Amino acid sequence: MSTHCRYRNLLGHLAVHTTTPARMMAFRVAASLVLLLTSAVTPVDGLARVPFDADQAGPELLTIPLDKQYVPVLRNGRVVMYKTAYFGSINVGSPPQPFTVVFDTGSGHFIIPSSKCKSEACELHRRYERSASTSAVDIDHDGLAVPADAEERDQVSVAFGTGDIVGEFARETVCFNTYAGKQQHHQVVENGSQVELPGADCTRVRVVFATEMTSEPFSAFEFDGVLGLGLESLALDPDFSFMGQMTRLNKFMDSSFGVFVSLHDGVASEITFGGHDRRRVSGELHWADVHKPELGYWLLRIRGITIGGEPLELCQQGDCTAIADTGTSLLGVPKQAAQHIHWLLARNVDENPEEMDCRSHSGPDIVVDLGDFNITLTAEDYSRPAGLRVITNATNETQFICRAQLLPVDEGPALGDKAWILGEPVLRRYYTAYDWARSRIGFAPSLQPTPEEVAVQGPASHRIVGRPVDEPPTPTVVYI
Repeated sequence: MSTHCRYRNLLGHLAVHTTTPARMMAFRVAASLVLLLTSAVTPVDGLARVPFDADQAGPELLTIPLDKQYVPVLRNGRVVMYKTAYFGSINVGSPPQPFTVVFDTGSGHFIIPSSKCKSEACELHRRYERSASTSAVDIDHDGLAVPADAEERDQVSVAFGTGDIVGEFARETVCFNTYAGKQQHHQVVENGSQVELPGADCTRVRVVFATEMTSEPFSAFEFDGVLGLGLESLALDPDFSFMGQMTRLNKFMDSSFGVFVSLHDGVASEITFGGHDRRRVSGELHWADVHKPELGYWLLRIRGITIGGEPLELCQQGDCTAIADTGTSLLGVPKQAAQHIHWLLARNVDENPEEMDCRSHSGPDIVVDLGDFNITLTAEDYSRPAGLRVITNATNETQFICRAQLLPVDEGPALGDKAWILGEPVLRRYYTAYDWARSRIGFAPSLQPTPEEVAVQGPASHRIVGRPVDEPPTPTVVYI
């Protein structure tokens, strides 16, 4: 996560506090989001199982439709933008306890509230009942079992920029389905012992159960927790990595997933596990290898960037990087170049309209060279909806300016000062596939479903929370 946007968009700090000072650790984690949709398929416990094409071997895909929440951002008592969060359902424990989570490619841990948490933020959400689960094993941060009633426990503290959580650890069963009355048992080996899992889309993973949670920002969120989908080295230990554990313990699902972000609230965004959903892509996927996978991020090397056809000097040496982050609402740009990029993307509107949506006003394209292919963003993707009206006091002259909506990125020495974040503007335009086994990311233009396909789906499979009223955006007025 990063202190910049979305419900988080921030690289938070996570520190493990143990009973022995010598075992104290600190590291950086992220907590973001992901996205999804459905079509004429058979729903299973709120999920959709999508069969592969006849010529493609392997198990079926599992698609989770995502709810969407608009969270207003206020400045001087005025809504200046909306952050967006996408979240879906998952089940924890035996018998299963349902939770809603953001599926976050920018973090490495699974975090949900515990029933031990009595804060206002926790009480607004579903909380995990440890005593109700027969599959939980209480542990310290390095995986050693501890008694459930132990007075001293290792704890983790995660800072989210405007708030934080404190939590304890347990090893638990996590499934996409509930498998109520229709178990499909299989066994896995855990610490030398056989452990039974109820279904083919289940795994065992170390979970952080929050015992304290600040009201800001968590009370504002509809979702309960965060399921990190970052690479294994982003986690405190490999056993905290959901995809790492799914790959090691689950032989029924392919170790990859895909993300589809809908352009319209009437169609759900979605995340698909077990591969990528071919119904949502236009053409073949183009793949780029993860750069420096030891950092834990879905990080790509950028060969160059042009804006309006002109090379951006900052990236001409081929040493810029970009994180594919499902939890970031905006396009993130290096902080050192943010002002210059804003200037390159700003444009005057000659007619000086009373109001307009700047996403419909043409502007320079941003083209990112990822080696064997490019990804392109248009003004529709990066523009603030509301324009800026600048009035000169001395002459009473007025200018109407359309601006970009960018996120300044300063991620520290590990990623350097040339890191970009490929957030929601990229994910809306491109379907992204994340190949865990081969450490690579695939991009293809998203194929949005037609109205006819949406009609076949029947009632909406997702919720929209806090959607703003459809009206022309009001420009910001500045006097100079």
